[in-house]
Amino acid sequence: MPSSLDLSGRIALVTGASRGIGYFLAKGLAAAGAHVIAVARTVGGLEELDDEIKALGGAATLVPLDLTDMAGIDRLGGVIHERWGKLDVMIANAGVLGVISPIGHVEAKTFEKVMTINVTSVWRLIRSVDPLLRASDAGRAIVMSSGVAHSARAFWTPYAASKAAVEVLVRSWAEETQNMPLRVNAVNPGATRTAMRAQAMPGEDPNTLPHPKEVAEKILPLASPSLTETGLIFDVRLGRFTRYRLPE
Repeated sequence: MPSSLDLSGRIALVTGASRGIGYFLAKGLAAAGAHVIAVARTVGGLEELDDEIKALGGAATLVPLDLTDMAGIDRLGGVIHERWGKLDVMIANAGVLGVISPIGHVEAKTFEKVMTINVTSVWRLIRSVDPLLRASDAGRAIVMSSGVAHSARAFWTPYAASKAAVEVLVRSWAEETQNMPLRVNAVNPGATRTAMRAQAMPGEDPNTLPHPKEVAEKILPLASPSLTETGLIFDVRLGRFTRYRLPE
């Protein structure tokens, strides 16, 4: 992958930008010269991010948006089109865990919320910004996944199923755009010192896990205009891309 990142003059969108990996991805994109469209529910977190980006000499547009608001996601694409006419980087980072529970004990509303945020909103975002990414000379789409999409770990059903579905979205989208400048990849960040991880593993010592800043720094090169890979999953722990399927 590219060793340095220059995003001068480029427009980058990050969901879940108010904390965790998304927060540091947004800061990193801004430090590389991109104008960051930061999307999150938490206004306070967005304002803190904005202060940090300004301190770096960068610029951001803050978008307080609940990703259950599908019409809001649709409007976002329209606003980006009107203001910039394109989008160079999209990072679909926002997600929810749901519950760690036997599959038969998962409440319907919990399962539906996980699917709405982790799958439907990602598809809606893709639909909203796909034409904008195609308008870029080097569009880059990065979608956060998880190792549980492949391990199918017991008690993780809603989250694992949602991430497996997201990976199929990535693969299909990459197939559709493989002959275009747009590059589309998923990321498995691995265990990270985040609030979601603490929710899933309450007895775990967070100091044994990598900080979100460290993880974000390894993901940022996927936004590079010189990236060539598409339709793959980048494993942060391994530091490389892996394939989803066996060769035909």
